[in-house]
Amino acid sequence: MNAAYDEIVVGGGHNGLVAATLLARAGRRVVVLERRAHLGGAAVSESPFPGVGVRLSRYSYLVSLFPRELLARLGIELELRRRRVASHPPNAAPEMHELTGRIARAVAPTLLEPLRSRAQMRELVADDATWEAVFERPLSELLERLVPDELTRGIVATDALIGTFAALDDPGLAQNRCFLYHVIGNGTGEWDIPVGGMGALSDALAATARAAGAQLRTGVEVVGLEAVAPDRAVHVHTADGERLVAHNLLANVAPSVLARLLGDPPPRPAPEGSQLKLNMVLSRLPRLRTPDVAPEEAFAGTFHVNESYAQLRAAHAEAATGRMPRLPPAEAYCHSLTDPSILSPDLAAAGAHTLTVFTLHMPARLFRDPGAKRRAVEATLRSLDTVLAEPIESCLLRDAAGRPCLEARTPLELEAELGLPGGHIFHGDLRWPFAETDEQVGRWGVETDRPNVWVCGAGARRGGGVSGIPGHNAAMAVLEAAG
Repeated sequence: MNAAYDEIVVGGGHNGLVAATLLARAGRRVVVLERRAHLGGAAVSESPFPGVGVRLSRYSYLVSLFPRELLARLGIELELRRRRVASHPPNAAPEMHELTGRIARAVAPTLLEPLRSRAQMRELVADDATWEAVFERPLSELLERLVPDELTRGIVATDALIGTFAALDDPGLAQNRCFLYHVIGNGTGEWDIPVGGMGALSDALAATARAAGAQLRTGVEVVGLEAVAPDRAVHVHTADGERLVAHNLLANVAPSVLARLLGDPPPRPAPEGSQLKLNMVLSRLPRLRTPDVAPEEAFAGTFHVNESYAQLRAAHAEAATGRMPRLPPAEAYCHSLTDPSILSPDLAAAGAHTLTVFTLHMPARLFRDPGAKRRAVEATLRSLDTVLAEPIESCLLRDAAGRPCLEARTPLELEAELGLPGGHIFHGDLRWPFAETDEQVGRWGVETDRPNVWVCGAGARRGGGVSGIPGHNAAMAVLEAAG
């Protein structure tokens, strides 16, 4: 076979860049093809408001799962800054913290290794009661047993619902898997701020991939793949009529997108994202209804809004019947309090700040009619205003045209802009970070039914979030197969 490349990576998000770097360093001929005009996927910094000097982490905005050892191996020099406040109100659940800490210390070191079996992972956790509570039974049972306070129970529960539309007592345990990934990062579960915004991470990864010898091409849309050919090559067709040939293809796209490109039936069930993200620039931080807490303290960490256990249940019940939650649970944080470098000197000197609001239980099904986005934004602002001493809209900065600096991203827009099916930020419901069949044991969780096609994005086993883990694992699988 006369292939121009050893590997083609479809999708220039952070995982694709990790895979390209590791493969290129191993002497492989690698090209990355990215549909958009810039690299980074959802891990980008952008300036959406004309005339306003701010670089917002427009989509993904915090880092937890990216292993420090992988950053070091890649040679990425990026400052990850700890927020001085973890949560407001405080997350006072010491028994839960101790339990999740035990799990994190057991599971996190395995994420860059071949898959263990369920029994082997259970042995690593080394606590049958903890295993049963997190890996076998609905999370609601554990929360109701260990966290008696209604508000604290809800704050803990939000980690199970970020981007995942599920009830806390769902027997399918999608909420448990989401919870697990949110509390195991680097063995601590701490969520850090990338100084310079998420784009600083992707820019550093892109520079490292180029230095390793990978070709990085933007503005190239892949429209078709042929992976079963007599010469066992992968043929990649682009919208411009170009055809590229390689030994292997690494798909840094959602599994359903990969299926479409291959002409396969889509995976079932279809992914459905569940969130609304608001990006704002404020002329100043708003005053709170609790005057004894300074806004600079409350918004420095995760600021929980109407996220009690009962409120989470009520919002899910409303959304499950197709109704917009009347008072949506949400959480906000101010990146610029921890990292003012994302603001221009003039904005910083004037006391301006960014504010990110992430609203839960906003499934894609709610956004099918034209007025839904407006109603969702209004409901989220109304929810936020219930804990403020003044309307948040009165604090919004204005752009060069006099428009308020507020943008919203729904699941449908994430699908259109980033290619996330159903707007699902994890490409689909997360899966357990261990093998669930004997055949998967010892493999990397990136394999497909085609021997030269690999998943290297968030839809891989041990995917989701900004982690680089699927990119690393796909590169390891390819190198292992190549001998």
